[in-house]
Amino acid sequence: MSDENKEREILMVMRKVLGSVIRDITPAPGTRHPLSDQTIQDVRLCLGLITSRERELADAAGVIPEKPYYTDEKPSATVIPMDSISRINPESDKEDN
Repeated sequence: MSDENKEREILMVMRKVLGSVIRDITPAPGTRHPLSDQTIQDVRLCLGLITSRERELADAAGVIPEKPYYTDEKPSATVIPMDSISRINPESDKEDN
């Protein structure tokens, strides 16, 4: 395994673990968070650094990042089912010429 792949895997695991910790300790609405404000800022900083490094590795590897989209957003391409495409009649082409 190359160093970049290992680093990418480490960053991915770190991001997932931090996300899981955040979900586990998120309090019910209206209650005080158990972490200090400084700890919350430090976690945000860590997630930002992880994301930044993941982006650097992807850019170096030539990976095009996927753009997030809304589910109700109109797609930029239209899919046409193959069964709706009719075969061109070669005899009608001869008549036109």
